Amino acid sequence: MIDTHSHIYDEVFENDIDDVIARAKETGVSHIVLPNVDSETLQPMLSLEAKDPNFFHAAIGVHPTSINADYEKELALVKVELDRRKYIAIGEIGIDLYWDKSFLKEQVIAFEQQLQWAIEYDLPVIIHVRDAFPETLEVVERINCEQLRGIFHSFSGTEEDAKRILALGGFKLGINGVLTFKNSGLSNVLQEIPLKHLVLETDAPYLTPVPFRGKRNEPAYLQYVIVKLSEVYGLPEEEVVKKTDENSLEVLKILTLRA
Repeated sequence: MIDTHSHIYDEVFENDIDDVIARAKETGVSHIVLPNVDSETLQPMLSLEAKDPNFFHAAIGVHPTSINADYEKELALVKVELDRRKYIAIGEIGIDLYWDKSFLKEQVIAFEQQLQWAIEYDLPVIIHVRDAFPETLEVVERINCEQLRGIFHSFSGTEEDAKRILALGGFKLGINGVLTFKNSGLSNVLQEIPLKHLVLETDAPYLTPVPFRGKRNEPAYLQYVIVKLSEVYGLPEEEVVKKTDENSLEVLKILTLRA
């Protein structure tokens, strides 16, 4: 299993990170992608990646909720990092209007810039969307080209949203513990979406799947997302793992990163 989105460099893991990693490997997690949030998370993320560079894969970007009046400083650091070393992706980036709408203009500017860098550096993007599907898709559709590809992280939209994303051509949908939530409605949406378009993620420490909802999430809990996907598609769990792994490798090029 490939966890395409996990923040286990977060301080909530600092006392038992080795145990968290061990549990992930014991349950069959083979790779974990670590998306950046902003300048404050960069060093913790890189330090965790350095513990096992063949297991962890860092992405670089500025999360939309970290975009404010000083956003240009955050973007400048991303550019420095892109020139300094190879990252698995640019992310997580996007638009979030759930917490604060006052910096929408700046969020759009930062999102557009990071999408352009993804094209320039030939990297996939990890896109965060919250209460902003129309705004986010408008930007991506305007900039979209053959090189632009990636993952719409933590997908929880409608069937129409999914089909609009997939029409872009180069994107997968990130599916996590939300799928196990009783009232999410995501199971019904996915019945209309072929499995070839999905990748797995946890978004740890957030969005913990049932039966651990309300507690800290971790990559080992990816197995509960697999169980639910198996039910949705009527496929053996092994087949769901195999296909979603193939989808992840297709978009993220994990196995060629350190070649």
